[in-house]
Amino acid sequence: MAGNSASGGKDSRNMQNKLKTPTARHMLCAALICAAMLPATAGAQTTPKTYTLYLGANISVNLDKSIYPVRDVDGSAWVVDINGQKKVISAKQAPINLKIVPSLKLSEVSATIAGFKKEGAYTFANDPAVRLTQGLGKAATVNASYQAASNQASAIDPSFINTGGTSGSTPSGGTAAAHGESSGAAAAASASSGANASTELMARQPENSGYDALSVEFEISSAKPLQDPYIVTMARFHPPGSEPGTVQSLVFAKALDPIGATPAQVKFSEEGFPINYELVEFQLHLYDGGTEIATNIAEKREVMTFDQAFEYVKTVYLESHKGETMHAVPVMGNMPADLASHFEQGKYPEIVYVRVSKDGLADTVFADSACEKKIEDSYLQSVVKDIRFKPALAQGTPVEGVASLKLSQLAN
Repeated sequence: MAGNSASGGKDSRNMQNKLKTPTARHMLCAALICAAMLPATAGAQTTPKTYTLYLGANISVNLDKSIYPVRDVDGSAWVVDINGQKKVISAKQAPINLKIVPSLKLSEVSATIAGFKKEGAYTFANDPAVRLTQGLGKAATVNASYQAASNQASAIDPSFINTGGTSGSTPSGGTAAAHGESSGAAAAASASSGANASTELMARQPENSGYDALSVEFEISSAKPLQDPYIVTMARFHPPGSEPGTVQSLVFAKALDPIGATPAQVKFSEEGFPINYELVEFQLHLYDGGTEIATNIAEKREVMTFDQAFEYVKTVYLESHKGETMHAVPVMGNMPADLASHFEQGKYPEIVYVRVSKDGLADTVFADSACEKKIEDSYLQSVVKDIRFKPALAQGTPVEGVASLKLSQLAN
């Protein structure tokens, strides 16, 4: 045992000597730092960021001095809800007065856009290739006309053919020869004129007359299926020849096929720009049945955890209701998939009441608004614990309160 002890002491002194070297000290520090970081990193990875904060747009149509929010898109026409009835508003019928209000939005659903590309393009009438083809067709027609005239001029008049006279004399060969030379000159001049006309038409075709459209393409997918999607693009551009700083806007809408987990190709061309426009800003917004959906290319995008998203909602709520008195209301939560089956079994009343803390957290579930009949059910209690509430306010100050929950709506 003594020998082992002496050996251990020697090894210990050797280790101490080694730690005196710079390399050993640095390695030890690095090991300690890594060890300290591991728990924090592991903890961060266990909390998924399932919410997206982004800059969205609320779009409405100003119709008959009233504002109607857009609920859908039919082709490229807008669909609004007027007294429960859908009405299609098309720009083909009359100019549309749109109201677009930028707004920060929080969404639990997010779509992925890949391979996004936008670039200047031509309308059909302004496409140089089309105009060149049309020019070539016109040149070919002109050339054909000149060639026909040339062929006609090259034909020798039969009256100049040597047929012999009644006196037995014949016309001098010089006359026929002179006419032939004259016809040849006319043919050459005619052909030259045709070639010059063709060259002139070709010269009129511009190599690049300037873009007057915008081509957009991308692939889109969503983990949660979108059954009634449509996109709205907003382009701001500088018109050619206008004063510096002059900006105009062009809004474009397009209905899409249902979107799922498999990426789908989307490609379209926006028209209505002036020739040689300069694109200043471009936004693309995605909607599903009137509800805007976050995308990975949205402006001011920030992904958040459930708790971070709730803190953001609560902060905005308190800022917008300063000095006001409000009841507690549910605002967000993670509902279990089997909640509907539990509710359908008739185990719970249609409406339950939850005591809510001043921080917006659920406490106890009751069957009455007076909070006297407590519901003793561990499953329901766990469901309610995952719901976050806008807390009750007393003159702008968060206080404890009671919120009502309609379970049939939560189960949907």
